[in-house]
Amino acid sequence: MSKVRLTQVKSGIGRPKRQKDTLTALGFKRLNQTIEVELNPAIAGMVNAVKHLLKIEEL
Repeated sequence: MSKVRLTQVKSGIGRPKRQKDTLTALGFKRLNQTIEVELNPAIAGMVNAVKHLLKIEEL
């Protein structure tokens, strides 16, 4: 599996609860936070659900 760097670039405020919960499950706590995760099917599905709030970079 490959690693990806995810940066939250848009706020979860005003978004559906499901999207807010997905951001929390990915490990985001604040805006402009960057995390690196191992890309597996579960993580890929979560990233796809909130891709409009994230900046995604392949490593």
